[in-house]
Amino acid sequence: MSTTYKETTLQPMAKKLIDKLQTKEAVIGVVGLGYVGLPLAVEKAKAGYHVIGFDVQEERVNMVNDGINYIGDVVDEDLTEIVRSEKMFATNDYSSIKDVDTVTICVPTPLDIYKQPNTTYVENSSKEIAKYLHEGTLVVLESTTYPGTTEEVVKPIIEENGLVCGESVFIGYSPERVDPGNKSFNTKNTPKVVGGITSSCTAAAAAMYRNVLDGDVHEVSSPSVAEMEKILENTFRNINIGLANEMAILCNKMGIDVWEVIDAAATKPYGFMPFYPGPGLGGHCIPIDPWYLTWKAKEYNYHTKLIETAGEINNSMPEFVVNRIMHILNEEGKPLKGSNILVLGVAYKKDIDDYRESPVLPILEKLDLGGADWTVADPHVREFKYKNTIQTTRSNVTEQDVRNADIVLLATDHNDFDYELISKHANVIFDTKNSMKQHSSSIPYYKL
Repeated sequence: MSTTYKETTLQPMAKKLIDKLQTKEAVIGVVGLGYVGLPLAVEKAKAGYHVIGFDVQEERVNMVNDGINYIGDVVDEDLTEIVRSEKMFATNDYSSIKDVDTVTICVPTPLDIYKQPNTTYVENSSKEIAKYLHEGTLVVLESTTYPGTTEEVVKPIIEENGLVCGESVFIGYSPERVDPGNKSFNTKNTPKVVGGITSSCTAAAAAMYRNVLDGDVHEVSSPSVAEMEKILENTFRNINIGLANEMAILCNKMGIDVWEVIDAAATKPYGFMPFYPGPGLGGHCIPIDPWYLTWKAKEYNYHTKLIETAGEINNSMPEFVVNRIMHILNEEGKPLKGSNILVLGVAYKKDIDDYRESPVLPILEKLDLGGADWTVADPHVREFKYKNTIQTTRSNVTEQDVRNADIVLLATDHNDFDYELISKHANVIFDTKNSMKQHSSSIPYYKL
């Protein structure tokens, strides 16, 4: 797979590019201004570079150029200031690629209905970049994908017009490590992994990140190593969350509190890392990335049994949640059909506005099939797409909202929810995140 080779000295064009990066004369391009691309573009501009952002969505382009932020991990004032000072502008015209010295690709890599990687966005972006790319430019892919994408998909497209990787153009991979809502680690201070197709490619990419970020930059021998390590990161979490979810299912059958079990195990100072169960996995990384590896492994006649089993367990959690709701309502003498269910949270994670791949969406579908009536409240997600329609959420949960619900489903543990109000006025609570552990209540209370 890997075609990596090592030259003994830096190529002249790479050295020239690195010099421009160190003096901040280089112009930086970022393709894709979403959850990964916009924070990266902002940090590059804050570091002193002139940045051009590219996005096919005109609404995003206009918002950036108006200094209007739409990503939770970007500070509003930072974006406003760098746009006002003309350190950054956005466009959907790829011809501006001719003006940049480096370009980072941060576009989606979704799965199709057969759980196979869809590299269309990467391919299309690479083709648009290749049209206007000039000698001496660095191209870095950040989109999470299967090992081999940089060399098998991006490199051939970039070289179509006669540029030679490692000599007249430099290509590498550096996985994004964005953790939305994390108060300790962000784009600026999270360590970076960089793997170039040649050592000059690696050196150029590492120089760019070292001049932007505070976190360490760890160089690896090839893009494939960097691509694989990102898959390992998220597969590690996927499998361990799968174990926690399976423990929750078993503990429920045995009448044991799984949360107490995990807290007890976490007292061991070595050999154990706590992972917690929930209503299912969400976000664009953990539920998606392991399937890239499963698909790629088939080329080598290998079946990733552990990864697929963990995926099956995690994907089954929405159904488990709805079955629990039915049993809980039955205990209260009510059927699922016609019951009013207040769902607290549609974001896949606490205190963020991202509901991509949220397990709440399949939960709502199963509630619909059971004839239930539901209302969603989420202070961070004002509206969400459900079955090709836009649903509006309640931003504030009132006492009457809680009283009117036959059961309150705590699906996301946002800090903004008034747990005291919920504990006092709910008829029944089903808590999938153990978010009510600090609030005593005399009403029927069930945990995952």
